[in-house]
Amino acid sequence: MDNSIERSAEPLAFPGLKVLIVDDSKTIRRTADSLLSKAGCVIESAVDGFDALAKIGDFSPDIVIIDILMPRLDGYQTTAIIKHNARFSATPVILLSSKDSIFDKARGNIVGASDYLTKPFTSEELFGAIGRFAASGAKTAPQTSTEPSDLA
Repeated sequence: MDNSIERSAEPLAFPGLKVLIVDDSKTIRRTADSLLSKAGCVIESAVDGFDALAKIGDFSPDIVIIDILMPRLDGYQTTAIIKHNARFSATPVILLSSKDSIFDKARGNIVGASDYLTKPFTSEELFGAIGRFAASGAKTAPQTSTEPSDLA
């Protein structure tokens, strides 16, 4: 019997969890895809914010992991668009960045990000962030206004 999957971190910890990975770095997309696939996640990848917005409707992810610094439409802008969509406003968005300043984290909170990971991240950090939201059914209350006029 092949024990390679059993030796990997958190085998099948998140069976069937749908994760959209958005990063212009092929290396980051591949790494996250490999780690999360081994944990049982269903993965869709996007190369930038526009690609993510084109894929999110059909894929309906439980969690979105998105890089901040990308060409065309950055992670902050993409997160804000996702969070202002009634269908995806409760979908957790985890921002990735090589920046670790309080300003960057605060800006992430302002646009509705659920968590923030600094690159390079460890598999434990990635699984921890995913686990915080997967355990609660992968949907969290939106951090933006919930006034009735905003949900229309």
